[in-house]
Amino acid sequence: MERNDISLVDLYRARNRIHGRTVKTPLVRSKTLSEACGADVRLKLEHLQITGSFKLRGATNAILNLEDEQRKRGVTGVSTGNFGRGLAHAAKQAGVRCVICMSNLVPENKVDGIKALDAEVNIIGRSQDEAQVEVDRLVAEEGLVALDPFDHRDVIAGQGTLGLEIMGPWPQVDLVVVPLSGGGLIGGVAVAVKSVNASARVVGVTMDRGAAMYESIRAGKPVQVEEHASLADSLGGGIGLDNHYTFDLVRDLVDDIVLVSETEIANGIRHAYWQEKQIVEGGAAVGIAAILAGKIKPTVNTCLVVSGCNIDMPLHHRIIGGENPEG
Repeated sequence: MERNDISLVDLYRARNRIHGRTVKTPLVRSKTLSEACGADVRLKLEHLQITGSFKLRGATNAILNLEDEQRKRGVTGVSTGNFGRGLAHAAKQAGVRCVICMSNLVPENKVDGIKALDAEVNIIGRSQDEAQVEVDRLVAEEGLVALDPFDHRDVIAGQGTLGLEIMGPWPQVDLVVVPLSGGGLIGGVAVAVKSVNASARVVGVTMDRGAAMYESIRAGKPVQVEEHASLADSLGGGIGLDNHYTFDLVRDLVDDIVLVSETEIANGIRHAYWQEKQIVEGGAAVGIAAILAGKIKPTVNTCLVVSGCNIDMPLHHRIIGGENPEG
């Protein structure tokens, strides 16, 4: 099966390439959600990945697939935090210079996490699109190689290895719920899921403010949206008006997109902590949030992808203590 030039073969090659440089994260049954929903609900605990999110998979695959001349030039990319951390880690392991460009909306803890991996960090503007301008400058003036955080075939293939880890041990899964931002994760996962079980549904979940892919799918083409601060900060940013891969992947392979509010995201974070004993960031809690809010009804075999843990811990403390993010 092949969709938009990303095939199952690409995913298997990526899995072989990144083996030993990423970890195979647990797939565990949620007792509380399963009993509440009358279904087998399992959590793919990708927040336990080395850098705290799935982004390491795609970043590692992309770095390892560079030509020698490209490695010498160094890499750059725009990030809302998790891709920057993943790319910084992969670049450091490969001995490659790395410059991450981010907006002022990126939480300080995520900026600090990237700097701790010896990457250079440039903070530009108040949107991912503005940060992308700095990436373009670095490419034009310093010769760095730009690696897109989602709309890049090697990145998508790397993220899709997560889908292989779901479908391998659990081919009978009939619903996979995935956090949705630029579409690299859900696109890669959908290729894996639909290749094994064409009747399985893939549903994306994102915040109800500034959801670029959701608005683009509604418009029938990539569109720009205004970015807003959100508990699901990792899901912010545009998809690029010249999107090459992920818009088509989401349009063709994703069965539905669900929006959740800030209050619902906070409830997801609380549930993950108090019921599942997991510390997760807002963008990773959206699947749980959608289930708790009744916006997604689990089917017989349902998998929720829990994608990252890089939340500001004082914020996490306030949220699990009952703070309402919407006042």
